Amino acid sequence: MTTLTLAKALNEGMRKAMEDDPKVLVMGEDVGKLGGVFRVTDGLQKDFGEDRVIDTPLAESGIIGTAIGLALRGYRPVCEIQFDGFVFPAADQIITQLAKMPLRSLGAIRLPVVVRIPCGGGIGAVEHHSESPEAYFTHTAGLRVVACSNPADAYTMIQQAIRCDDPVVFFEPKRRYWDKAEVDTSPGEGDWPAFDQARVARSGADITLLAYGPMVKTCLEAAAAAEEDGRSVEVVDLRSLNPLDMPAVAESVRRTGRCVVVHEAPVFSGYGAELAARITEECFYSLEAPVLRVGGPSTPYPPSRLEEHYLPDLDRVLDAVDRSFAF
Repeated sequence: MTTLTLAKALNEGMRKAMEDDPKVLVMGEDVGKLGGVFRVTDGLQKDFGEDRVIDTPLAESGIIGTAIGLALRGYRPVCEIQFDGFVFPAADQIITQLAKMPLRSLGAIRLPVVVRIPCGGGIGAVEHHSESPEAYFTHTAGLRVVACSNPADAYTMIQQAIRCDDPVVFFEPKRRYWDKAEVDTSPGEGDWPAFDQARVARSGADITLLAYGPMVKTCLEAAAAAEEDGRSVEVVDLRSLNPLDMPAVAESVRRTGRCVVVHEAPVFSGYGAELAARITEECFYSLEAPVLRVGGPSTPYPPSRLEEHYLPDLDRVLDAVDRSFAF
């Protein structure tokens, strides 16, 4: 067991993938000599060379378009979108080409491209640096969409994403980059959880909190606080957003009878809306209360001095728990 930050766990995971497969490439803005703005790719260019860790121009559409061409030639590109809000210039390539080309070719073409996106707020950044764009991509058929929440998952999931023959959008919670935890770097992939498998982060009996990425830690803190009031709260880390591990979600909700979905993105048309609808359809007769949602307001992400009022926190999660028990 090695103690790693989430950022370092991603770095070690990519390093292992590059050692195992010479076709794995890392590319993006400042990923080489600088090691990325969050230093997630630190040292990779020094160890693997400029041909495999490529500093690109500031052109997100060009990064993804080039990665598609490389994948067609047998490579496995790992693209870094420097900040979440920068992904939108690349949306055409991701949605129109990357997601659709395998079906367009009736499976003859595989595009094993990973698009890494540091996501979410909480770092005091300027505009376009604190977005939560996951719903855009979960709505796009043909993409796998995953989100790690802790160093152990970061280490294994980035390797699984790179080995996957499908295009993967990989969300990384940037305000959790510096969180530390023990990571087992010894086992092989056979010992890892399945790539599309949810994880029960905390067992409970009275209510289920569903979260992913940066909100998992917030929900765990809320569950610990709720325990002082005598409430047993289960926290499920979804990990994979598309495909969704619905059997794991349904098992938890049917057992507890109550559910709150938590994410940073705006509540309106957010990913939580899909979760609430699916749970209502499949678990209706087990529910003691409506599925509630906690997220950002329907407004552009605010200046940094206001973000603490925008982001869901422990109190807002506990308020939703109280409202659920009020039914």
